[in-house]
Amino acid sequence: MAHKLKFVFAAIITGALSACSQPATDTNAEATPTASTPTTQSAPTTTAKAVVTTVYEAFAVGDSAQVTSAMAPDIDWREAQGNPYADNNPYIGQDAVVSGVFMRLGGEWDGFSAIPAEYVTNGDRVVVFGNYSGTYKATGKALDVPFVHSWTVKDGKIVAFQQYTDTAQMVAVMAQ
Repeated sequence: MAHKLKFVFAAIITGALSACSQPATDTNAEATPTASTPTTQSAPTTTAKAVVTTVYEAFAVGDSAQVTSAMAPDIDWREAQGNPYADNNPYIGQDAVVSGVFMRLGGEWDGFSAIPAEYVTNGDRVVVFGNYSGTYKATGKALDVPFVHSWTVKDGKIVAFQQYTDTAQMVAVMAQ
């Protein structure tokens, strides 16, 4: 699937992947080993946060192949209730997500971005707090609204995504 995404959707906004002026913070809900906690040596694995971070970085440079390669073939993607893009929820599978969400965003918005500010991890769950911005082409109105993304990663692949945002603000920006 070699669709080239036409919008910016990540924290890093240059081809060189330069850092944002306010880097995202990480709150890790997992326990850290202490002197009394036994640890085991194992082969390095890709953490859930690393998978999600890679997706945001790939969006920034329009690398849809990298984005979709991070998704399980049967990913369950859900836009927030009330979001105009929730009309086909749930989007099941990579093709459904690309055509039903990403391509629509790319075609309808100028400069659409999702800037993560904080990552909270707990095992296979990564919750990202951030902000959407962009200009809706049909109305010329600007969007500036916070979001929360909940990602579930299993065996190094994203199996589920749930979006939370102020959909009323999105609808108002999109209204003629």
